[in-house]
Amino acid sequence: MSAPAPSSTFRARRFRVLLRTVAAAACCGLVLSGPAALAAPAPAHDAAPAGAAGRGALLSAERLYTLDTPRAVTAELTGAGFDADTVRYGVAAYRLVYRTVDAHGRPTTASGLVAVPLRTAPRLHAVSFAHGTGSHKDDAPSAQRAAFVSAPVIAHASAGAFAVAPDYLGMGTGPGLHPWMDIGSETTASLDMLRAARAFAPRTGHLLAREVLVTGFSQGASAALGLGRALQSGEDRWFRLGALAPVSGAYDFGGAELRALLAGELDAKSSVVYAAYTLVAFNRLHAVYADPGEVFRAPYAGTVEALFDGAHTGQQLMAGTPGTLDELLTPHGRALLAHPTGALDEALRTTDAVCADWAPRAPVRLYMATGDEQATTENTGRCHVQLAANGVHAPVVDLGAADYHGSRHLGSNVAATPRIVRWFAGLSWH
Repeated sequence: MSAPAPSSTFRARRFRVLLRTVAAAACCGLVLSGPAALAAPAPAHDAAPAGAAGRGALLSAERLYTLDTPRAVTAELTGAGFDADTVRYGVAAYRLVYRTVDAHGRPTTASGLVAVPLRTAPRLHAVSFAHGTGSHKDDAPSAQRAAFVSAPVIAHASAGAFAVAPDYLGMGTGPGLHPWMDIGSETTASLDMLRAARAFAPRTGHLLAREVLVTGFSQGASAALGLGRALQSGEDRWFRLGALAPVSGAYDFGGAELRALLAGELDAKSSVVYAAYTLVAFNRLHAVYADPGEVFRAPYAGTVEALFDGAHTGQQLMAGTPGTLDELLTPHGRALLAHPTGALDEALRTTDAVCADWAPRAPVRLYMATGDEQATTENTGRCHVQLAANGVHAPVVDLGAADYHGSRHLGSNVAATPRIVRWFAGLSWH
């Protein structure tokens, strides 16, 4: 059953939100404008049985919308700026809420998006998509209908996959603050989302195959590698890694990415936001500084932490930060990012190990765009070299000068999505 058709008032409001989102995204990566408009959900809502417990336990499943024909899916994808050549099926979209653990291993809940192809064979492969950076809790797949952050999920589902996208901790309906670029919690949230999706799949008439096709963009590229490693190491009894296709990641965040950011090689405003997010988010978990005045100049020392509380929009984040790193950072703050020490150095060693300390046994392709203004392509080069040193052939797919509203970084997600859909669809298992 299709979701109710939106009213003219809703359509106008959604168009205004889309314009704000595009403007924010083009300026500053995937720091979106939120809260995004979402079509009124259909009334179907399934709660988990009483007593459900354990990581990945499904707590609720809410149908958000249905694109009941390939034509409807095509309209949604092209409206979001994505290619629709791979569309074969209509799609039903659901928000799942499930049990997981936080960055310290304590029980919590998280949400995510599941997109299910309509009128397909019962056995499907899961595709896990990890999204890029957002600042507002609603900059998450389950909160945005076929917008930039959720369009890849819809694209994979419309090609015949059971598409799964975690919102991450603290995003979507999840409680608390988002532990940005924390590979451990991104991995557990992604793995537990897969488990919840497997529990939910029979309600849609499907069963999930063992092999999971894993992809992700920007922040989500590192998250994808973390999930791939967990699947290969047997952290789940059913799922295993089928293929891996990260896009434009900051795989060497503490080295290549921060170096390029501080050297002025990347977009200036994006660099300001990412520098601020790095210090604020890592400080929450690792006590990087005792007082914000140590690393941030006045007046930002008194305001910047609150901008990353999950309630501020992308526009508010950009308005509340300066245009240059010199205006934002104290000499100590810049030195700490240039030469991390102590708790920050230790945390970044984990973040930067996503390509270095394992050898994927499934097919891998690394996607990047020439001239990426936010994630230096040196990241992809280093990942390729590190995987090669471990005996892994991981071809680099250069998407060229991909563009999405003036951003090659965002453009890489748009350009890579149909290529990854086709690659995944052509894989087979024995």
